[in-house]
Amino acid sequence: MSATSPDPSHSKCVRVVIEGRVQGVWFRAWTAEQARSLGLEGWVRNRMDGSVEALFSGPKSVVNEMLEACWDGPPAAAVRSVTPHPASPPESSGFRQLPTL
Repeated sequence: MSATSPDPSHSKCVRVVIEGRVQGVWFRAWTAEQARSLGLEGWVRNRMDGSVEALFSGPKSVVNEMLEACWDGPPAAAVRSVTPHPASPPESSGFRQLPTL
């Protein structure tokens, strides 16, 4: 491994489902803004069931920080659960907002 390659043992990628009052409260845009400011890769989207789903990929400590931040979300949100699942890293770089699924 070269000195410039990230150590995979220090990386983490999770798909997370966030439930509660998380749609119509700027949660998706807030998530994208927070993830970009932390340098994470992935995406966020609303789901038809009223939840928000996101993929966070980056250093373990930063992904964990983002997961903790999701419990608060933007001021109007009322988060009931944040459920992460192991996932594969995204195919594209950066952090994007995706259409509702």
